[in-house]
Amino acid sequence: MILAGDIGGTKTVLSLLNRDANGALVSIKEDTYASQQFLEFDDILAAFLPDNVTLKSACFGIAGPVVNQRCQTTNLPWLLDGDVLKSKLGTPNVKLLNDLEAMALGMLYLPEQDLIELNPNAQAQVGNIAVIAAGTGLGEAILYWDGSKHHPIATEGGHSDFAPQNSQQDALLTFLRKSYPDHVSCERLISGIGFSHLYDFLCDQGFAPHCLDVPDNASDVDRNAVISRLGLAGDDPLCAEVVRLFVSLYGAETGNLALKSLAVGGVFIGGGIAPKILPAIKNGTFLQSFTAKGRFQPLLDKISVKLSLNPRTPLIGAINYFDL
Repeated sequence: MILAGDIGGTKTVLSLLNRDANGALVSIKEDTYASQQFLEFDDILAAFLPDNVTLKSACFGIAGPVVNQRCQTTNLPWLLDGDVLKSKLGTPNVKLLNDLEAMALGMLYLPEQDLIELNPNAQAQVGNIAVIAAGTGLGEAILYWDGSKHHPIATEGGHSDFAPQNSQQDALLTFLRKSYPDHVSCERLISGIGFSHLYDFLCDQGFAPHCLDVPDNASDVDRNAVISRLGLAGDDPLCAEVVRLFVSLYGAETGNLALKSLAVGGVFIGGGIAPKILPAIKNGTFLQSFTAKGRFQPLLDKISVKLSLNPRTPLIGAINYFDL
């Protein structure tokens, strides 16, 4: 049997599969657990795995940096060790992946109906692929093309420096330096918390009056969700500008990643935010910022940019890792 997992700070999804007579994967069991309710990952394994199960392989996508097959999870007090898991699970075929590596692999297995092409001028090309995903944070990964297949490469590119592109964004950087004097990363803006940061910036700039429906930062209400919802609906000019600016920044950073990885094989957009603001992503702002790279705009004009609608993509990548 095959064990696969998507391990995040909020939830952990485990899947147990087997192959039928034709070699196709068949789900035996799949469960979702609230990660914070468990002291360690072993407790979830004990709750999930049937007695006396024999595993052929196990692969886990984890929200955290994986170094030498060990990972201290970013938002949990868990330490996962590949060698320890090999012994515990009784198989030498154990692989720990960064969650964006797993997502990147999963993108290769998605059917076309799970993807939306954002670039009408895209030309089919073979080569490296870039993957970017805004959610709680900003994740970035690369699928390197060796001439015959793709290999996932983890990055922490979401923590690279935010680079303003115009006078409004110059002022935005200056504003954010008040809160983050040492380093303003892309993740501060292109993630869930980015909606609040952009809203507060535009209020500070006097762009429009404060929206009475937006709670303050101390509220228990999800402020970022309220801002994005009002902005997407066009119900408030301040929130609408937040969404426009967020999409523009997202497109610009996606273009940066495409250039750095020379992703002529395409770009995939994952994460939970993009599907929720899909009309704003599709209205042209994202693509305009994606391609606005001076002399290299002709290169980016031809790159496929596909948005994934499948929230199970990291788990799909973990399931298929040993079939690469």
